[in-house]
Amino acid sequence: MIVLAFKNFIRSNSVKIGLSFLLIAGIVSLFVGKQFIEKQQQNIIETARYQKEYIARNVNYHKDEIGLLLYYLKFSFVNETLPINGLSIGQRDVNSSIQSLTIRGLEAQKYDADLNNPTNLLLGNIDFSFVLIFLFPLIIIAFTYNIISEEKESGTWRIVTIQSKNLFLYVFQLFFIRFVTVISVLLLLLFLAIPFLHIPLTNTFWAFVGLAILYIFFWFGVCFWVASLQKNSNANAVILLSIWIVLIIILPASLNNYLVNKYPVPEALATTIKQRKGYHEKWDMDKTMTMNKFYARYPQFKKFPLPDKEFSWLWYYAMQQIGDADANTQATAFKEKLIERNNASNNIARFIPTIHTQMQLNEIAQAGLSNQLQFLDETSKFHEKMRLYFYPKIFSEVPVNSENWEKFKVETFKNQHTNGSLQTYLSLIVFSLLFGGFGWVNFRKSINKL
Repeated sequence: MIVLAFKNFIRSNSVKIGLSFLLIAGIVSLFVGKQFIEKQQQNIIETARYQKEYIARNVNYHKDEIGLLLYYLKFSFVNETLPINGLSIGQRDVNSSIQSLTIRGLEAQKYDADLNNPTNLLLGNIDFSFVLIFLFPLIIIAFTYNIISEEKESGTWRIVTIQSKNLFLYVFQLFFIRFVTVISVLLLLLFLAIPFLHIPLTNTFWAFVGLAILYIFFWFGVCFWVASLQKNSNANAVILLSIWIVLIIILPASLNNYLVNKYPVPEALATTIKQRKGYHEKWDMDKTMTMNKFYARYPQFKKFPLPDKEFSWLWYYAMQQIGDADANTQATAFKEKLIERNNASNNIARFIPTIHTQMQLNEIAQAGLSNQLQFLDETSKFHEKMRLYFYPKIFSEVPVNSENWEKFKVETFKNQHTNGSLQTYLSLIVFSLLFGGFGWVNFRKSINKL
């Protein structure tokens, strides 16, 4: 019986068109992901080459003063891009994965981003997560909206109820056939991505696969519940498309609008302005005040007294650091609001499976806001490390050629890989079982009435 039902389902032209569309969209998304990964890798290669050449060129030009040399030199810090990031690009196309920093004021440099076409950023990338979140549900709806109502409308449902020994099992088999078909396409695309994107078969990849399967299961649960309402085909289609619009478009837009108004983050600009103001106004202040603040922050440098001359690199770099310190309030407020926004979105998303899935896919691929926040924290530590390494050399005016400049390579931040936890899957499991349970109850009631 189930074999016959499967053959009847797969022979439909609409099914073939739907599956072909899904496969083509999925393959296109893999190409988009591959292009993104290759662009990131090329940027890292070019950054490493540029840093090496830039350091060598400036060392040759500025041989006399190490303070002047380090005014220009930039040292790069990279946020590792995993191959699986090609499946879910997330915020990586907005937030730069490479920070090239001088040892001067950090806050004016930290939030620099690559130049991008704002229209492209608004539309986003058609990566695999887009295909999964947006397009797979539409195909599931197309395959299931008339799974029972069509037979009722064609007059064959009565025959089925008479001939079938277990009517619920028959309905379950119809859904199971469609579920297996859609899951097969999903797994085919994911396993094509392994060699195409060079994704290692780690727990991270299997966490991604598990979340994707649960998302498909959730939408089948929704369609199962709608079918159990025993409406006609038109009503089922309207209900399912309305649910899709609410979960995919309305609720995410509403959540974003709520978060933007609840946790506004104007401090990014305010931080930069404050840092620059704090730096520039030091030119007109008593140098002793600047140095006292600097020595209070770094008591180990008290052994370097302020030279009795109009300009010194000791005072200049102290002034830069104090500019960062003056902007600390705005910088902390900016970071705290981003953390609050991230925490709030995670908490709310638990009750909206589509948003939850998108956020968790980004977390697994290390393309979400939490990864960016950690990268910014590590950027600050990297900048502080470079400062503390060079400050004594600048203040003691060591010769430029005494430093081995070739040893400064591009450094990489490697975030802890996300393997998925119960919280990652819990929302989808709960809502899938909830809709599936409601559907089962409705079907049992209707069957008992026959």
